[in-house]
Amino acid sequence: MRLLQTMAGAEHGGAETFFVSLALALHRAGLEQRLAIRRNPGRAAALAAGGLEPEQLRFGGPLDLATRWRLRRLVAEWRPDVVLSWMSRASAMMPPGPHLKLARIGGYYDPKYFRGCDHLLCITPQLVERYAGLGWPRERLHYMPNFSTLGDEPALPRAALGTPEDAPLLLSLGRLHPAKGLDTLLQALALEPRAHLWLAGDGPSRGALEALAAELGVAERVRFLGWRADKSALLRACDLCVFPSRSEAFGTVIAEAWAHRRPLVAAAADGPRAFVEDGRTGLLVPIDDAAALAAAIGRLLDDPGLAESLAEAGHRRYLAEFTEAACVARYRALFERLGAGRSGGAGVARGTAR
Repeated sequence: MRLLQTMAGAEHGGAETFFVSLALALHRAGLEQRLAIRRNPGRAAALAAGGLEPEQLRFGGPLDLATRWRLRRLVAEWRPDVVLSWMSRASAMMPPGPHLKLARIGGYYDPKYFRGCDHLLCITPQLVERYAGLGWPRERLHYMPNFSTLGDEPALPRAALGTPEDAPLLLSLGRLHPAKGLDTLLQALALEPRAHLWLAGDGPSRGALEALAAELGVAERVRFLGWRADKSALLRACDLCVFPSRSEAFGTVIAEAWAHRRPLVAAAADGPRAFVEDGRTGLLVPIDDAAALAAAIGRLLDDPGLAESLAEAGHRRYLAEFTEAACVARYRALFERLGAGRSGGAGVARGTAR
């Protein structure tokens, strides 16, 4: 099985991070693959360190004929069995050919971008239902969840970031964007004076969030860490993982908290509401409710037994569904099943959307 993956994502982001994780995991599992990515030296270096040398292309707008031409050349030269595109732009540039044309879907995109694809791989059952409702044949929609890995690095010393050793430490991971609800988290921090917060991520909202932290009087208890590669070190250092997103189809942060046995508090966006069992594998609070978020954080700080119970139940869910081995097995089985059906003469008709 020969796989070509194409990624035209932003400089940073959850899907972009998972693309690297999955490509390296499939490489470790022995799958033969090539990668075409939007020019990004950091991403290329991370892939090269794991033994993969991606082709870096422009992946511009509709007039970017050079990227389309190069993708067609890659297909003609290498003859992949499967092309897996990530998100809308790479999928809209899906190169033609006899290969299986798959797109990985992690959000609420317009189906028009996937007209050149045969199957959609959705990271939640809710996305499967959404695209079925938009006209994609259900047999060409597949639930393919993300995974989280445990890094080798030990907990980052709190002193390294000027955080008191005895202070309750909250961690939030993700892009600094209005959709992530981090303004609500800062407001909750103002209501829970015991806690300190590490924000690991970067994005367009950083300046506004720093100003809000100062306005709320919590700046001394917040550390803006930028985009980090040492997630395991951060997760092992924290007491609670907080995920306040307003809009989230899944949120790999959920699996990361569970993998590292960290209790989770999340706003009830689509992804957390679908995966987190409130009171069993995490605590769910209403979106944009700073008081409820602060109360949930305080509840876990005051009840270590509950925090431990949530962390252990979440870890069991991670082991059952969200490990690297389970994810790689799902992808390989799907590639082989769809490829067998195609070579058996049934073909793979292209999905259409209303």
